[in-house]
Amino acid sequence: MNNLQASNAPATTPDSAGDGRSARWDSHRAARRLELIKLARRTIHLLGPGASMEDIAAAANTSKSVFYRYFGDKEGLRAALGEYVITNFRAQVIAAGRSSSGESEALHAMVLAYLQMASTSPNIYFFVTAVPSADILTNPSAELEPDSGANALNNFFDELTAMMRTRMHSYMGIPEGHTASAALELWPRASIGMVRAAGELWLRAPAGSQRPSIQELATAITAWLTHGVTHQPPG
Repeated sequence: MNNLQASNAPATTPDSAGDGRSARWDSHRAARRLELIKLARRTIHLLGPGASMEDIAAAANTSKSVFYRYFGDKEGLRAALGEYVITNFRAQVIAAGRSSSGESEALHAMVLAYLQMASTSPNIYFFVTAVPSADILTNPSAELEPDSGANALNNFFDELTAMMRTRMHSYMGIPEGHTASAALELWPRASIGMVRAAGELWLRAPAGSQRPSIQELATAITAWLTHGVTHQPPG
């Protein structure tokens, strides 16, 4: 009977046992990695984009070697945190654009969403958008390292550029499959540059009467991009 019962029991081979342990270990590593990313985000939010690996590790009650084991170096951490943060950033901005039917309204919604997401934590924004190796906004075809923090940001810029180009063609009445002038085709990505530059100047500006509200800035940027700069009386 014992032999019969043994022969009918599910076999556990060394390979299947090893696969189970490997899966549990991978799951543990993924959970720990996400935990470290969240701890790093909290530290950078509080201390600023210049927070060192020592600062981040100390706030996480662990050693630098743990962060190096999971992320390689600070650029690896930037890449991981950038992917984590920019995925949500991108979703919010793209959703805002798709929620508006009118072209000008869609542009305003995207600009406002961009500014709102960035202002949630300027320190995190400046940390994940700092790409020392290449200016991917003006050089989208730049060769990037596979694990570079620039990849998530570049993907966001690419998707936003494509969406804005579609909206621009609709606004200009350009038939599907056709293009605008060579100069005008630069507008979508160049517009992102204006939004980014104006937004970052605004994020760094001290609070006071000379700092516009987020709604005022979003409205102004939208007007600049769609109608240009018009005469305005002083004051």
